[in-house]
Amino acid sequence: MHSPLTAQHVCVVSWPAAPLTDRLVRASLNALGLPIAIFTSIPQYFPPSKLVQWSSYDHIDHELTHLHRQDVLASSYTFRKAIIRKHFLSRCLLSYITKHPTSPLKAATPTTFEVEISFADELDEMWSDDLWDLAQALESSHSWWILKPGMSDRGMGIRLFNSKESLQQIFEEFELSDSENEDTDTDLGTAVATSQLRHFVIQEYIPNPLLLDPYEVPIDGSSRPSELRGYKFHLRAYCLASGALRVYLYDRILALFSAVPYATPVSNTEGDTPLDLTPHLTNTSLQTHKGEEGVRLFDELVGCQILPSVEGSEPAVFTAKDSAEVVLQMVEILGDAFKAAIENPVHFQPLPNAFELYGIDFLVAYSAAPGTGVPKFQVKLLEMNAEPAIELTGPRLTWILEDLFISIGKVTVEPFLRGIEEDGGWAVGETRHHLIKALDEEIRVVTR
Repeated sequence: MHSPLTAQHVCVVSWPAAPLTDRLVRASLNALGLPIAIFTSIPQYFPPSKLVQWSSYDHIDHELTHLHRQDVLASSYTFRKAIIRKHFLSRCLLSYITKHPTSPLKAATPTTFEVEISFADELDEMWSDDLWDLAQALESSHSWWILKPGMSDRGMGIRLFNSKESLQQIFEEFELSDSENEDTDTDLGTAVATSQLRHFVIQEYIPNPLLLDPYEVPIDGSSRPSELRGYKFHLRAYCLASGALRVYLYDRILALFSAVPYATPVSNTEGDTPLDLTPHLTNTSLQTHKGEEGVRLFDELVGCQILPSVEGSEPAVFTAKDSAEVVLQMVEILGDAFKAAIENPVHFQPLPNAFELYGIDFLVAYSAAPGTGVPKFQVKLLEMNAEPAIELTGPRLTWILEDLFISIGKVTVEPFLRGIEEDGGWAVGETRHHLIKALDEEIRVVTR
């Protein structure tokens, strides 16, 4: 890096709660080989130059970004609730699917309901109004549903239920936790207070997740287990949105596994013991005691056995072709998810002089029955997160984050500082710098 006196460009880097991100950003800027002076806040005086704000959302001067679009680049859009808030995303996707019934989002979006609630007794009226369809599903089938607070992250407040009574009990538990000011889930630490989080989404629980055994891919000198067991996992993909609007999927995708083997959820007839969530929750934020034991690269899972095996038949193996099919679906789903956001301009407003990194969570459903018309693998979009918790990836795979941030710098910061075309000739579906382009749209941005 250059001193402020000789630098042609200024970059503000401020990640007080994310030291790993701070380090990765600085390394990415250094890799550009350009005369850049780095500050932790916008300097009062600096030579005429371009300014890059590569900082956490709260440390970005968003007004400066809007007023000086030719000279200021920011690492976050100002308005993006349509993507990062679960209840906004649900509404956004439903609206898009209604208008575009052939979109891949139709199969990729689990049935979802929104709930705004402060007290458990409010459910009584909701069953005959907002949650009428859910009430019918609970009474006519043996389906399970997952409850998620609309504005929380890292697995907070997630619950499973399969009846009106069990959902009522969940909200009563939240009220008790709120009044006692304590977390009733000491093992998982997932309790929330409804007085603080009023918006929830209720999402169809996918009953047939693809199950693999992460220990079939040994790490840290561990040995392959003699008996394989199926673990649930979700895919954490990193997505870069740039300008107005190009969207890219980073092709080094993580598989985050549950702490214990999968078990089909079973109703508790006694009613006094909560359902064990550990076979179902795959969020690494809830498993910090296990380190990176349950984290694998998706590519590492090629060759693993799909579990459980069907008795009397050859074991099914997850192949490179299967992996490519899953990634292709992810790219298509991601592209349409941002198209849906574009159609909601109040809550998503891409700027030509901004970019942002998102962590996207997908689940892969698996159907072993051939000839039914159901795809063997069906990717489901779970949620999208701003400022993803990359530090939970673990030391073994930190290198993929280092490469990711270098790619972000090359694709967004370098073209801005050099004043060149961002990615001329880069077609949708094409991969450069390990980024697969998922969307390329020209959006008219109103200039102030």
